[in-house]
Amino acid sequence: MTTLLHLSVSSRGEASGSRQAAARLLGQIGAGPLRVIARDLAEQPLPHPDRAHVEASLMPPEQRGPAEHAALALSETLIAELESADAVLISTPMHNFTVPSALKAWIDLVVRPNRTFQNTPAGKVGMLANRPVLAVVTCGGPFREGPGSQQDFLSPYLKYVFAAIGITQVEVMRLERMNWGPDFAQMALDSVRVPAGWPREMAPA
Repeated sequence: MTTLLHLSVSSRGEASGSRQAAARLLGQIGAGPLRVIARDLAEQPLPHPDRAHVEASLMPPEQRGPAEHAALALSETLIAELESADAVLISTPMHNFTVPSALKAWIDLVVRPNRTFQNTPAGKVGMLANRPVLAVVTCGGPFREGPGSQQDFLSPYLKYVFAAIGITQVEVMRLERMNWGPDFAQMALDSVRVPAGWPREMAPA
């Protein structure tokens, strides 16, 4: 059975374009065994790492006591969800040119030294097995050149941060002009197509 981790990020509920796009993708995946781990980062927001988390994450594992293990418990749960997934679906809007803070909190709890990456003289080396990640990114205006266009720092950032923990198979599906009226939003949603073979055939054997 294929396990899919789905991270929902938008706080707009049913009005969210990224949630609607994700629902279309999940509907297109088709028949077959699929287990979905759904984590709603808007409805159940994660805390940002605090001092206890940071100090525990920097401590050698053999020196950690009950307090340190407690401080890292949520991080371990999130990492375990990612490790158990054959593929990852992220449905998120772009906020101020990059990831929303809800998604950033998940990233900061998952990207952890000596757990999901190691620091080496050559830079960070990922410790997780590679797996396909599909990020559905919505934007109110256009991404491309022209009137009203804006920079997209979210897409390269996601690819870079996942690569740092060993996951390089990241694809971004960008839906633009979502706030230009219902016709533009519908046109963007109608363009949503699940990549061929995703996620089952793309997942590592």
